[in-house]
Amino acid sequence: MTELVVRRLLIDLETPLARHWCGGNAFATAFFNALSMSFPVGEQFFIDSVRNGFKALHLEDQDSYSDEVQNFIGQEATHRRIHGLFNAHLANHGLVNDWAPRAAARMALLAGVNPLHPLAITAANEHFTAIFAEWMLRHPAILDGTEDRLKNLWLWHCAEEAEHKNTAFDLYRALGGNNTWRIKWFRRVTLIFVTDTLRQTVNNLRRDGTLWRWQTWREATDFLFGRRGLVRHTWWPWCAYFKRSFHPHDQVSTLSAQWLEDHAGAWAPVQRAT
Repeated sequence: MTELVVRRLLIDLETPLARHWCGGNAFATAFFNALSMSFPVGEQFFIDSVRNGFKALHLEDQDSYSDEVQNFIGQEATHRRIHGLFNAHLANHGLVNDWAPRAAARMALLAGVNPLHPLAITAANEHFTAIFAEWMLRHPAILDGTEDRLKNLWLWHCAEEAEHKNTAFDLYRALGGNNTWRIKWFRRVTLIFVTDTLRQTVNNLRRDGTLWRWQTWREATDFLFGRRGLVRHTWWPWCAYFKRSFHPHDQVSTLSAQWLEDHAGAWAPVQRAT
């Protein structure tokens, strides 16, 4: 089992954001904004999937997962709330969230299905967020020139994603989920996630008026394929999910715990009612 802590992020999200808040980089800003737009609806889906998966466990198995599931839900609910506040500023910039309603419509199609399928989808998405989090925590200079409050938001979220990367996967296995469907859903999630991310990023750049600037394309190339580029550093961790013996804890990292320790002043633990 994984010991999780629900944390309250101690940052100001009332002060408006700069249009290109990520160090003046139009592409990076549009990319992170796109991800944030997906989080409230996505996090709710993950919460529902894990909660329903937990309920489907035999009663004698629920005790083993109870604390972890409750704290997973607490972490994801906090992410949903924080990014909802963040996204309100994006709307003020004239950006339109096309991703969330599209994702919500897809998720509605899964209502009433075997809880293994939403869990497999959640585990696949959690692998994406875990390898993205590892990349961010390993290359925090990507956020150079960004306000400290926004650095803390993104790196705190990354640290918690890395922390709870096992939960949905372990529940899927505990319910008898097999590798065939796990991998099948990962292929589908990869196609959908990458397509939606790029689509929303392009939409953000178009509305921002920076889509056809040469500088934007240079920023995109460096961000995705440069020396510290996202694709370059996440390709092999992404591939690892296809191994039949894969488990998220195979990809060990101390960066999450280290960031949380080094930035303890940026968050406070939420005490659960007893």
